[in-house]
Amino acid sequence: MAKEIERKYLVTDSSYRSMATRTRHIVQAYLNRDPRATVRVRIADGRACLTVKGKNDGAVRDEWEYEIPEPDARAMIERCASGRVIEKTRYVVAYGGFDWEVDEFEGELKGLTIAEIELPDARTVFILPPFAGDEVTGDPRYYNSSL
Repeated sequence: MAKEIERKYLVTDSSYRSMATRTRHIVQAYLNRDPRATVRVRIADGRACLTVKGKNDGAVRDEWEYEIPEPDARAMIERCASGRVIEKTRYVVAYGGFDWEVDEFEGELKGLTIAEIELPDARTVFILPPFAGDEVTGDPRYYNSSL
């Protein structure tokens, strides 16, 4: 079992686009949205995975992720999704010794852009990039499973 330690911020401008080292298109859906155990299926760059995440404790939560065949992932998204299917473009930005992931949402969520940083420890000190605005870590309105 792995721990996910993640902080999230609203994005204030598009400077992340020119700073990005790579991008990828992501399609994901939730099969279970219970905060005690969310279950997500995701397809990105021809790779599909099933992820189970435990309840948040601040910026920390349990996480299990397993690669699955892409046709199975597509079938799960089509037949088992709970709520909307999320599509987004992820920009990866190296800044201050960390990789920031900036998600630009599409479709009904167009206009929402969130930056995330995964940390090795909840007490890790880091520098905010210029595009990071208000912190929304722990705000359930910005959990992908709530969107």
